Amino acid sequence: MKGLRFERIGKGRYYNVVFHIGSTYIPVSDDTVEELRTQSLLPAERFLDLLVDRVGYSSYLKDQIRTELKSSGDPVTQITVLQGAIREL
Repeated sequence: MKGLRFERIGKGRYYNVVFHIGSTYIPVSDDTVEELRTQSLLPAERFLDLLVDRVGYSSYLKDQIRTELKSSGDPVTQITVLQGAIREL
């Protein structure tokens, strides 16, 4: 599946949420999810910077997130969808 998205994979695990970058995924800690949730009303560009900084823990992952965002449609719309999704996790 193309695009970026969050998925809750369980509760009570070390990682309960994963962040999908196309067909790849990154485990996301509960602390990071909570931080992103509290910042989810930021303007789209600022939220993207925070997301890339917190979820992309290597330069490779940061590049992958930005590349996937550019290749899968309107970036602002995708970021807005991600902001809504993080609030619902």
